[in-house]
Amino acid sequence: MTTYQYGGFWRRTGALIIDKIILYIILTIFGIVALIAMRLSLPPGQVQMIIDGFKDMSGVYVGVYYSATFFVDMVYFTYFHGASGQTPGKMIFGLRVIQTSGRDMTFGIAFLRWVGYLVSAVFIYLGYLWVAFDGRKQGWHDKIAATVVVQTRDEPPRQKAATAPAEPEADEKYLDKDTDVL
Repeated sequence: MTTYQYGGFWRRTGALIIDKIILYIILTIFGIVALIAMRLSLPPGQVQMIIDGFKDMSGVYVGVYYSATFFVDMVYFTYFHGASGQTPGKMIFGLRVIQTSGRDMTFGIAFLRWVGYLVSAVFIYLGYLWVAFDGRKQGWHDKIAATVVVQTRDEPPRQKAATAPAEPEADEKYLDKDTDVL
């Protein structure tokens, strides 16, 4: 039976931050392209009219923005987890999502896990914080989809504190205390 070292809370948090930064960049690029396309398609006199119209339609704009964010987030996490079990953030931190049975992820399980993200976030993100206290480091989204996050590489070796003096090398000469001879 294969044993896994589970991905801890801080590693997973770091991976999520990386993924959210990537998503923010993607959405910013889409937003800039949309604004440029809209501006290029309008006659010069209508640009100010559109800006004034945005002030009246700010609720619609916010709704469209959050809908697009929601959709891109779903596609991003479902695709990467379903295809390889790793998002770019998880790749950087040496983490991978697998099923609790040890099998690789599928797109269906990845989508179910993403739906679990919504459940994990509803109660002041308690489902994400659960990772810090769970024995298998599972958040609520992991429990819903029957997945675990495992490390794909070990932690870098840490320096051991020297508690005993180092052994002398064989070719060193020491002062003989009894004879005072080198």
